[in-house]
Formats: sequence, structure tokens, C-alpha cells
Amino acid sequence: MVGVTPTHRRAVHGVVAAVTLVAVLWQLVLIVNGEAVLDETAAKPLGTRLVEFISYFTVLSNLLVAYVSLTLARDPDHDGTFWRVVRLATIEGITVTGLVHWFFLRPILDLHGASYVVDKLLHVVVPILALVAWAVAGPRGQAVRSAVLPSLGWPLLWGLYTLVRGVVADWWPYPFMNVDTLGWGRVLLNLAAIAVLFAVVGLGFVAADRALARRRQSDG
Repeated sequence: MVGVTPTHRRAVHGVVAAVTLVAVLWQLVLIVNGEAVLDETAAKPLGTRLVEFISYFTVLSNLLVAYVSLTLARDPDHDGTFWRVVRLATIEGITVTGLVHWFFLRPILDLHGASYVVDKLLHVVVPILALVAWAVAGPRGQAVRSAVLPSLGWPLLWGLYTLVRGVVADWWPYPFMNVDTLGWGRVLLNLAAIAVLFAVVGLGFVAADRALARRRQSDG
């Protein structure tokens, strides 16, 4: 990338990793202290709160961003077949996290103080930073069509886990997954729509990666 040295790229990914880790750890502290998440009103036992914390797709997608960003901060050209799936799954996941939050969850939230700040870090700031880092610091040429289908694996596994745990523990992390309220048909339809969204976003990143790579070649 013209004008963007490996040192600059490491710095960009390092900033994303730092902000993401701060956001996740801050949210963890609030969870331990019994602060509300989404529309919850009563604090649960600590063990339950910790399990639910790691069960949120938002937290998992942010942890993936932190892992990927730390890896690229060490080696901005890190590559490999499995890595390409992880990289694409990460940028898909954090993008969907931001979109779902903005259009579906944000209107129902009533958070204040630190909970509000952390919510915006996890759902708005980190997705934007991750997208900017992907665009300006790359690495390019890693978003490939062959990685799109495998990249859907982790959100599908998360959905299956969430449904099973929801039945067992009677807890649903997001309103659009609440089988008790919406019924199985509507929830499965919602999950299918999200899977399609993931695939569309993934293909969009493949196309964008090719366009950015061609632009870099023409500028060079």
C-alpha cells in the first residue's frame, strides 16, 4: 500500500487491538459488578453472569477482532489458508455486530454512564476501527471466495449453542432470538436471515478487497 509502511500498519492494528481489549475488559468489569446488559434489570449470580457474558455474539466478535489485530500488529502480512477464513469471519462478524446493533438493538437499549460508553465502544467504535484498519492496513488479497462459506461456521455454531442453552437455561442473549416470545419459526427465520447477511457481507468484502488491491497496483 503506497504510503503505508509495515510500521504504520502494525501501529494501526495495534490501536484496534488496544481499544478492543479495553472495551471487552471494561464490559467484563461491569458484568462482575452486576451492571445491566441490554434490557436486563436484575443481577444474576456471578457464575451465570460470566457464562452469559461470553455467550454474547458481540463479545465473541470483539474478541476475534482483538486476536486478529494483535496477530497483525506483530506481522502485518500474516497469511495462511485457515487464517484467511478467520480474518474474513472476523471482519464479517464485527460488521454484522455493528449493523444489528444500530438497526435492531439500539432503539430498545436504555443504558447510562459506563454501561452506555462500553456499549458504544463494543458496537460502534470497534466495528468502525476494524473496518478502517482492514481498508487502510490490510493485508490485501486475503478475502477470497473460497473462505466465505467456511467463515459462516462460527456464527452458525454460535446460533446452535445459543438455542440449546436458551432451552436449558431459559435465557436468550438478544430479543430476536427469544423463542419464548417469538416462537421457533420466527427465530429460525431470523437466524437464516442473519446467515444470509453474513454471506452477503463476506462477498462484499471479497469484492472490496479485489478493488483495493487493483487500486494499489495502479497507484504503484
